[in-house]
Amino acid sequence: MKLRELKDHLYGQVARIGAALASPKRLEMLELLAQGAKSVEVLAGAASIDVKLASAHLRVLRTAQLVAVRRDGKSRIYRLSGADVASLWVALRGLAESHLASLQVVMNRLLAGPDRLTLESAHSLLEKVRAGDVVLLDVRPESEFQTAHIPGARSVPLDELEARIRELPLDKEVVAYCRGPFCVMSDAAVALLARHGLRARKASEGVLEWRAAGLPLECPTV
Repeated sequence: MKLRELKDHLYGQVARIGAALASPKRLEMLELLAQGAKSVEVLAGAASIDVKLASAHLRVLRTAQLVAVRRDGKSRIYRLSGADVASLWVALRGLAESHLASLQVVMNRLLAGPDRLTLESAHSLLEKVRAGDVVLLDVRPESEFQTAHIPGARSVPLDELEARIRELPLDKEVVAYCRGPFCVMSDAAVALLARHGLRARKASEGVLEWRAAGLPLECPTV
């Protein structure tokens, strides 16, 4: 192989990753899988697409070796091929936020208020949770909480929150988090809590952002 052909081949291999990422739905699937392994049916429902299209997107991601699959009876369970794939998603999203003004505008609307945690405020939040001064709610599905969660968090999935509202103390601030900056489950949780008279705010960072920042996580199933 000539030198030019070799270079073209090398860049071409890296471009396979770029091509696999060039779809909003595939990026969303990577973020979902970064929360824990899921069946194609669960991924399709979470991404609001049909199972056939979800399977097609997963084939692209699998060809690029970004995801792996195993059989569980009649189901096919997908997971990320490595923790570095989750890190790639966090880095790519951060790059887009830094360079795309249109994304910054949307993010500023979504994060109106002091929702973003700095490293200092994250440690402060953990101290308050450990001291019992703040209730930290993980409003993702229980299976994602069991994969990994922020220390001291309580698992109260969004679809169970209203029925379990009496479990929460009225005299303490509640901080809700979900899958990260693009996830709006925590917004819905805060709105629901406020309607019931609780002091609530959201943390836009989720498990992936905490891991990327070197912050501690609890992983009961690992």
